[in-house]
Amino acid sequence: MSRSSSVAAQRGEGDGVVTRPGETGPEAPADVRERARAIPEAAVARLAVYLRVLSGMVEQGVTTISSEELAGAAGVNSAKLRKDLSYIGSYGTRGVGYDVEVLVSHIERILGLTRKHSVAVVGIGNLGHALANYGGFPSRGFPVAALFDIDPDLTGVPVGGIPVDHIDDITSVCAEREVSIGVIATPPQAAQAVCDRLVSAGVQCILNFAPVVLQVPDYVEVRKVDLAVEMQILSFHVARRADEAAGDVVNGIGVDGVVIRP
Repeated sequence: MSRSSSVAAQRGEGDGVVTRPGETGPEAPADVRERARAIPEAAVARLAVYLRVLSGMVEQGVTTISSEELAGAAGVNSAKLRKDLSYIGSYGTRGVGYDVEVLVSHIERILGLTRKHSVAVVGIGNLGHALANYGGFPSRGFPVAALFDIDPDLTGVPVGGIPVDHIDDITSVCAEREVSIGVIATPPQAAQAVCDRLVSAGVQCILNFAPVVLQVPDYVEVRKVDLAVEMQILSFHVARRADEAAGDVVNGIGVDGVVIRP
């Protein structure tokens, strides 16, 4: 092996696996956990986007990809992408790029997707039905294992092939089925009580669709999805662009960049 090849191997270039002098193979679990703790929250979100793009490329038979190509497909600049991938120890090979399947495996490992996850959905209204039937959960490693609702008429009725349990059984059912992620799709007034039951069952990660702020212990992670807020953010961008376009016209510049003369 040449000196340059040896250096590249130690840095993990080419196969994306970080190795150090005297070591071979992938990082130990403790190293992965330590590396994961150092990743900024924003970078974690982008890694999930990269994984979605890369998984689609694997399905298309793509074997290697450059940082510029991946950055373009993910909607970020290539410098930011290379910085994000450096958090997981993937550096690629100059002139070749990244091995797609290896990069997928590294991102999956750092995101904890090599572990078993089971999902419980609480609140089987229109949104809950849609979530229970969403095929993207199991295909990405998040099978729905339990469904709950307060309506006794729904108890025992299968949704997406899973019978609905009563909300009173959250603690026992979630513990029995080893649920690791709870999804709250209830009316806002019921969300906190549901959250408390999930936490008591040992669920430490919660995806909340109810428009309320949940109070949880420090060790519980909550991600809030408020569709109304997202619409309001989009409204802001629409209004800002309209104001900018109007301002350009007032200042003598058309929206297409053409100078308007009296």
